[in-house]
Amino acid sequence: MTIQFIDALAKRRTQYALGKTLPRSKDEVAALIQSAVKHAPSSFNSQSSRVVTLFGAESDKLWNIAKEELRKIVPAENFAQTEAKLDGFAAGAGTVLFFEDQDVVKGLQEQFALYADNFPVWSEQASGMAQLAVWTALSEIGIGASLQHYNPVIDAGVASAWNIPATWKLRAQMPFGSHEADIGEKVFMDDAERFRVFG
Repeated sequence: MTIQFIDALAKRRTQYALGKTLPRSKDEVAALIQSAVKHAPSSFNSQSSRVVTLFGAESDKLWNIAKEELRKIVPAENFAQTEAKLDGFAAGAGTVLFFEDQDVVKGLQEQFALYADNFPVWSEQASGMAQLAVWTALSEIGIGASLQHYNPVIDAGVASAWNIPATWKLRAQMPFGSHEADIGEKVFMDDAERFRVFG
C-alpha cells in the first residue's frame, strides 16, 4: 500500500550541507511554510504556534547572534568546531524560527483549569507537529533542512533583533536551503521493539 503522505515523510531527512539556491521564490517558500503551520493540528485548536521566516542576510544575522552568544560559554579551544557548525547553518538560504505563544497556553489553563498541567505539554506537541509539517513540506519541493535548538541561549538576541513579543517562547530553529550533498541511508531499529498490535 502506497500513501503519498507516508512517502513524503520518508523523504524528509536531515540535511546539514545547505546552499543558498531555492527551487521556488521567497514568497512561495514563505507561503508554503505558513500554510504548513496553519494546517498542523493543535490541542483545542489553540493555534499556539508562531513562526518567523528569515531569508538571506536576516538568516545570517541569526547565526551570527548564535555565534556571539555561544562564544561566551564555549571554551576558546573548542570554539572552532562550534563556529564551523553555525557557519554551515548560515550557508543555507534561510531559517524558520518556531515559537509557542505562552499567552495562548495561559489562557487555556485559566479557561480549562482541570487540564491546566497538560497545556504546556500540548503546546510542545503542537510545536513539534508544526515543525514536522514545515520540514516535510520543504522536502516535498526539494529544499533541505535540519532542526536545531539553540534556545534559550539565543532567546534574548532573537527577541531584540526581530522585535519578538515577550510571550512568544522560542522552541526550535530550522535552517534550510539547497541540497549540497547526498543524504545517507536512515537506519531503523527492529519494528518488534517499537510496535505492538492487538485485536
